[in-house]
Amino acid sequence: MFFYADNMMRFAFSEQLDDTDYEPGYALMGIPFDSTTSYRAGSRYGPKAIREASYNFEAYNLRYDTSLSCYNYDIGDVQVNYGNYEETDYMIKDTVLSLIDMGLSPIAMGGEHTITAGVLGAIHDYDEEYFNDLTVIHFDAHFDMRDTYLGEIYSHASVLRRVHEMNPKEIIQLGIRSAEYDEYQYVKSQDNISYYTSQDIQDDKESVLKVLEKVKGPVYLTVDIDVLDPAYAPSVGTPAPCGLTPRDMEDFIEVLAPKETIGMDLVEVSSDTIGDSTSVNAAKIIYDFLCLQEF
Repeated sequence: MFFYADNMMRFAFSEQLDDTDYEPGYALMGIPFDSTTSYRAGSRYGPKAIREASYNFEAYNLRYDTSLSCYNYDIGDVQVNYGNYEETDYMIKDTVLSLIDMGLSPIAMGGEHTITAGVLGAIHDYDEEYFNDLTVIHFDAHFDMRDTYLGEIYSHASVLRRVHEMNPKEIIQLGIRSAEYDEYQYVKSQDNISYYTSQDIQDDKESVLKVLEKVKGPVYLTVDIDVLDPAYAPSVGTPAPCGLTPRDMEDFIEVLAPKETIGMDLVEVSSDTIGDSTSVNAAKIIYDFLCLQEF
């Protein structure tokens, strides 16, 4: 079944998947790939760091007054080929397609942001028409919309450009505060891409929340943890000042998690230290998302 997954320590509150006896829900998987990182390497350690940090939380979520009760399974880490994204992409897609066949929605823990192309590529290949009705909600300090970066078409800096080429219905980018001029011009030229800078959110978060409340149809969340300010997430591939707060993320997840959310990923945790605030805040986002599910 999952030919490219190895068993690892599981995310807190998750179960080990038994393919003969399971309920519909979410499947968590680590994807420890970081071969295109251009500043701080180390996101290959992200899945382990996020899992370790998840054990700090209670099953009861005080913020939302609910308990984590949905079915969720941790299938381990997808094997990767360091230095070869194309082969890694194949293994990601094969794993995600197996999950979709089983009626399970993927939650990927990176790893660098490039992995998102593989997860969404599998959803696209499974049902292109359905994908064309998909809204991708992208949390990030950066657009990640370059056509190429350092000569590569698959890169942490170009991943959302590859996703946009798959033709989702819409991409909404949140927390942006750093850009290369040409990618900024590309974003502005596209009718189905909208963005809100971290300053937009800090100045009028309620208006942005209202935009998200109106989103209809299937939704996929991709969260680059550098969307948070470095005060809360210092251990990331490309930190940028003046970011969002964990409280901002709680508010956004509260609006987005109950929608028809078919999957998510959380990427760019470059921590190998127990208790690091980056991995704790990353685990909290996944934990909050799961607490708001009703499977």
